Amino acid sequence: MKILVTSALPYANGDIHLGHLAGCYLPADIYVRYQKAKQRDIIFICGTDEHGVPITIAADLLKKSPQEIVDKYYKSIKDSFTQFGIEFDNFSRTSLTLHHNTAQSFFLKIFKKGYIYPKSIKQFYCSNCKMFLADRYVEGICPHCHKAGARGDQCEVCGRWLEASLLIEPKCKICGSIPESRETTHWFFALSRFQKNLETWIAEKSNWRDNVKRFCEGWFSQGLEDRAITRDLTWGVKVPLKEAQTKVMYVWFDAPIGYISSTIEWAARIGKPESWKDYWLDHKTRMIHFIGKDNIVFHAIVWPAMLMAHGDYLLPSEIPANEFLNLEGRKLSTSENWAVWLPEYLKEFEPDPLRYALATNLPENRDIDFTWYDFWSRNNNELADVLGNFVNRVAQFIKNNYKGRIPKTTDYRNEDNEVLTTIEKTTQSLGELIEKFQIKDGLRLAMTLPALGNRYFDYQTPWKAIKENPKNCERTINVCAKLISSLEILLQPYIPFTTNKIRAMLGLDKRTWDEAKNPVLPDELKKIEVLFPKIDKSKIDAQVAKLGRKQEKETEKKMEITIDDFKKIELKVAKIIAAEKVAGTDKLVKMNIDLGTEKRQIVAGIGMVYPPETLVGKTIILVANLAPAKIRGVESHGMLLATVEGDNISLVTLDKELSPGSQVS
Repeated sequence: MKILVTSALPYANGDIHLGHLAGCYLPADIYVRYQKAKQRDIIFICGTDEHGVPITIAADLLKKSPQEIVDKYYKSIKDSFTQFGIEFDNFSRTSLTLHHNTAQSFFLKIFKKGYIYPKSIKQFYCSNCKMFLADRYVEGICPHCHKAGARGDQCEVCGRWLEASLLIEPKCKICGSIPESRETTHWFFALSRFQKNLETWIAEKSNWRDNVKRFCEGWFSQGLEDRAITRDLTWGVKVPLKEAQTKVMYVWFDAPIGYISSTIEWAARIGKPESWKDYWLDHKTRMIHFIGKDNIVFHAIVWPAMLMAHGDYLLPSEIPANEFLNLEGRKLSTSENWAVWLPEYLKEFEPDPLRYALATNLPENRDIDFTWYDFWSRNNNELADVLGNFVNRVAQFIKNNYKGRIPKTTDYRNEDNEVLTTIEKTTQSLGELIEKFQIKDGLRLAMTLPALGNRYFDYQTPWKAIKENPKNCERTINVCAKLISSLEILLQPYIPFTTNKIRAMLGLDKRTWDEAKNPVLPDELKKIEVLFPKIDKSKIDAQVAKLGRKQEKETEKKMEITIDDFKKIELKVAKIIAAEKVAGTDKLVKMNIDLGTEKRQIVAGIGMVYPPETLVGKTIILVANLAPAKIRGVESHGMLLATVEGDNISLVTLDKELSPGSQVS
């Protein structure tokens, strides 16, 4: 089966910012990288949207031609994507003759089938500018939410698709004068004729995200209306009709056809000019559109209706639409320069810390806030202190104690096999999450592996074992090296620049996803380097200052979770009925606990503060749904709650007696 992935075409009137990345480009790139590691037949298609009013408005403001504007931003956008590691198979542009020809052919076929027709309408005309005003040339108050600044095509506040004639107190965006209504002719797409087909088609999409289906259902409940698809502009794809020589196609009619023309360009570029048909004309192909929620109406309603009208092309299989990314508690605003622009970011920082910070907090189901201090914390606390620390400490140990050669062994102990089994299970589970577009959960799962590696390394104390039990030390280091080898594969979709460094250290060729389950090891390590240098807080303060916000004395903080994350944790009252030290340890205590309906065994590192005999009879709070794990070969099924301040540990207890098994909420 073939997979065709697209990301929404960015307007070539400005640079890419963080909201764009989190909305549709980074999730798509992660998904495609994973699928390529699975050796699937997949291509990733995109390009710049170079027509429409946003381009002409930018040209008017800068007193340049539209072509100059799109040439500038095409290069800037493409370069930024490359530097950030977004790997398109083809990144095209809609100003190409190839695209114009493709869009005109598409238009004519629909027109000949009777789905496009002319209609006389009233349209705003600016006597001062001497021109009919296309949608975004008109601004006013939204008739639905009554917020100012609504455009003639859409209100960004409530997300409703508008007609300029519906705006309250409309004004010309260029000169600010009040336009008059005049009669003109435009060509309409018969969208209303496809409502029943669209409703049936979307009703079958049981696996689609709720936000997409709810959005579509809202439109259906109001009834779809035919939409004008021509504009009075000189810049754009010319309408291929003699009677419409002064018209161009509405940008949201020609833009999605850019997915087709970009695929045609890709096929020609690789020397297989007919191969684009294998993706667009084969209805077994999965076509996946990664978009932001502001593009749902066009990709889930208008575009599928256009494809149905045409009749030859496949329909989208998935439309994973993300919600919005906010910045420091406020909605991103390009007009107010309230944004973090990708070219500016790349001048100051490496790409992977941002890929990680965005991917671990993607707005998949709700709007999410990006803050510079959270970015700083994730780099320093998670990437540097967890992942980077694990890789570096193992690599340095191999270098210092084995002259860079990785110990070989197949004689694994139970605790070694537990780590290797976890690697295999995580590889499977992570792949399943990415397949379901749960990109954020996938990264969080993947990051449990370096955390596991650090715990395993600490418990095995190889710095002692190399003198006291060299064989055990070799097993430990071999398992740690295997974990690093797996991480190079599993984290590659998320942080590819870092995994390239790990792969160079291992001296291995690029491998497939499934090889992470039982990864190969080289004989010796190559160049060892620090993966994630700590970022000084002064650099973050400078970025916050750029936004004009007061610098706050914030400390590095743990990863934020949502209420939905918290609901996954099951806290219960438990009573300790027996306790003893784990043999060979000073601080590990094995406890038998009563949960009312069952008895369990847990292990906790509290023996230096709580002698086992003092624990019997105590009532504790237990994380009851934590997966069982083995600590120093002893099973622990649950985790007690305690506060830790330096060497001082205090159990979390209750102020009144409750029965074992009582739920804590």
